[in-house]
Amino acid sequence: MRRYRSVLVRFAKSWSRLPELNFALHRFLPMLEGSLLQKLVAARRSVQRPLNFGTYYKNTLVALCHALEDFVLETDSQPLLVSAFQQGRWYAQEAERYAAIADCAAQVAVMATRDSGFADLPQTAHRANVSLVSIAPDDPLAREWHLIILSPTYAAMVLCQELMPADYGPAGEPDNDLERKFYGFWTFEPMLVKVAIELAIAHIGQYDPKLQQQLTTRVAMMQTESDHCQRDDLNTVVMKVVSYLQATHQTTEALTAAQALDDNLASNELQAFLRMAQLIDQADARNPLAAAEVAALAEVMGQLLDLPAWQLKRLRLAGLLHRLAPLQGTTITSDLKAQAQRQILAQQGLLPKTSVMRAMPRLQAITNIITHQSECWDGSGQPEGLSYDAIPLESRILALLAYFQQAIAEHKQAGNDAPFATALAVCQAKAGSAFDPKLVEALALLVMGLQQGMSLPTDQPKIAAGIWLLDEPEAVFAAARG
Repeated sequence: MRRYRSVLVRFAKSWSRLPELNFALHRFLPMLEGSLLQKLVAARRSVQRPLNFGTYYKNTLVALCHALEDFVLETDSQPLLVSAFQQGRWYAQEAERYAAIADCAAQVAVMATRDSGFADLPQTAHRANVSLVSIAPDDPLAREWHLIILSPTYAAMVLCQELMPADYGPAGEPDNDLERKFYGFWTFEPMLVKVAIELAIAHIGQYDPKLQQQLTTRVAMMQTESDHCQRDDLNTVVMKVVSYLQATHQTTEALTAAQALDDNLASNELQAFLRMAQLIDQADARNPLAAAEVAALAEVMGQLLDLPAWQLKRLRLAGLLHRLAPLQGTTITSDLKAQAQRQILAQQGLLPKTSVMRAMPRLQAITNIITHQSECWDGSGQPEGLSYDAIPLESRILALLAYFQQAIAEHKQAGNDAPFATALAVCQAKAGSAFDPKLVEALALLVMGLQQGMSLPTDQPKIAAGIWLLDEPEAVFAAARG
């Protein structure tokens, strides 16, 4: 019992330490008063779930924005796109792209300071559905980089503020343009995108009230249409984001900060999958914290089993991503409920496909863990009918804990006064058939701790610096210092 208590203490410390260390650099970066980023944060203060802020190099943002923009060319829903380019000369480099986007979009609004003939570029200057808004040089948006895309079937957003010269520290601002840094976040979350685009439209109103009214009307129309539309397949968007980020790796080799740039790109590849997993949780009104809770349970279980740090890291990441596997018959829900969940996810473009993670080679081990979470101890599971120790240990742990967590959620919904004990009993009944008996014994110890007052973190995980889930902490800090 003494060893058990010490393991729980170690877990509590390790759980809080890594996110704190990874985000310490971000908490103290000031937001410009009146900036869109600052306004969005103020608008979200009443919401407990935090925004996932991170620091991004320019080359990462270019690849990310190109992926999200290019998906507009593939969707049939004619989105509204609002962007901020800081200076007109940056938009001049993208004018050809935006001409192609305008062919597929309902309306495009671009904000930038007037330079380099920004408002007179022939590619877009005379298009009826493209509005170029010249902002004042001292406008806070002149230091921000925005891409906000909203349609009835697709929503995506990049919202960042460039670091001030003092934020770079003793090394000062970089000489290479691709090494410039920005602070902010990106997301696929439709409601958050809608709030941000409304704030951006209100800012545009300071310069062009008529355009503000047009864009406001367009957003209202899209909101009505979205209630009757099936959303675009997010698997396709995620694949595009990952492929664009991977292609950008090739441009970093000759730069002085190549390793830091590569880490930033890899982190955002991982973030694409983590964001998709978060949206799947949000779509499940009956169990919206599944990923965070399974990840927490997995880390406790790993500590009880004295697993090494690298394996604990893999377990936690597999827990966060475990719902990206196609919905399988390992939960306690009936087939009817599983079908209903599939239908909800399909309507929101979130029906998970494990194959999307195969696009990122560094996730091969995690993909393997998630793929085999539906194997059974006695060999009756899928996809390969593995049995006993032939099933990866992490897969066995994940299968048990995902089932256990889902059982708790179901019994809480049903008003059960003892959800932990009831869920444990269900798992114990399946020991030797579906689950590894030794792991079920360890689960009984974990439940004992939960019954004695041990609490697990239930906040959604912060995912803005996901690279630490793949690399050793020393590498993370080296990249951050770079």
